[in-house]
Amino acid sequence: MKLFGTCIILAGGKSSRMGFDKQFLKVDKRRLMYSIISKLENEFDEIIIVTNKPEHYIGLSHKITMDILKEKGPLGGIHAGLKQAKSKYSFVMACDMPNVNIEYIRYMKENTSKMGSTTRFKDWIEPFCSFYSKEMVKPIEKYLKTKKRSITHLLMDLDINYIEEKDAREFSPSWDMFLNLNTQNDLEIFLNAEKESCS
Repeated sequence: MKLFGTCIILAGGKSSRMGFDKQFLKVDKRRLMYSIISKLENEFDEIIIVTNKPEHYIGLSHKITMDILKEKGPLGGIHAGLKQAKSKYSFVMACDMPNVNIEYIRYMKENTSKMGSTTRFKDWIEPFCSFYSKEMVKPIEKYLKTKKRSITHLLMDLDINYIEEKDAREFSPSWDMFLNLNTQNDLEIFLNAEKESCS
């Protein structure tokens, strides 16, 4: 089994703050999902998309799967992806994170403990842009049976390596590699910044 060959992209969620399904976000008339995939294809042998609308990915060469444990939020998506993964560790990110930082991903690979690695900012943990082990499948199932869904609280009980803010900022001083496009305003700010960087 390969150690770090898999990337899981979560494309579920209600996207209520955005006003439409974020897996269909477009930047320069191209779906953001496809831009994210193209950045990750050279780093990972296997890309798994966890979506509640698999019919929109017909013809895509990557693996498409749905939640096994329904209505469990992002943890349900992580669980489904890890069940399908061929690698011991999978890189997990969300479909609304446009700034893929390959150098940081490689750094995280080198700083992974038994269950994975994630980034910590004081008491805040970034649950995406993280590596998780297939060994998390059973703990996730057990945790979800308690009716809890917080990824952060689950990770607190697992052997996860936390990369601290000062180290992460070496790769992303502005912290933009953790940007989520949650609202129309987030999207507008991001698109304007993209236009400025290209001008």
